[in-house]
Amino acid sequence: MVKTRFSIALHIMTLLAMYKEDWLTSSLIAGSLSCNPVLVRKELATLKEGGLIESKEGKNGGIRILKSADKIYLSEIFNLVKGSDTVLSSLKNKPNPNCRVGKQINIKLDTILNDIDNAISNELQKQTLEEFKNQF
Repeated sequence: MVKTRFSIALHIMTLLAMYKEDWLTSSLIAGSLSCNPVLVRKELATLKEGGLIESKEGKNGGIRILKSADKIYLSEIFNLVKGSDTVLSSLKNKPNPNCRVGKQINIKLDTILNDIDNAISNELQKQTLEEFKNQF
């Protein structure tokens, strides 16, 4: 889930960075993504809550980027859409506490999964949205 949400959010932010002076509609953004506008609006809400974008209603309304793209690291977008989730999921069930593996598996998995998330975030901290945008 996080992988898809990050891809959508990064696509949105890249478009907004390219057209930073324009108010883009969710329909236009959804067209670029070739996906349902509902998915776009969900990510837009997250990005707005995170202070990366602003929206304006009405005939000339839309969405635009709030911060300069050279001040936004890809890790900020990743951590925003990730929230408290991890990229990979641990078991949702409660393993048998009497089992040697079951009683500790989720604790051990959580450590690994948090390390993976930190490694991803650290890698994404090396690139700004501006640098990413300039590849297009």
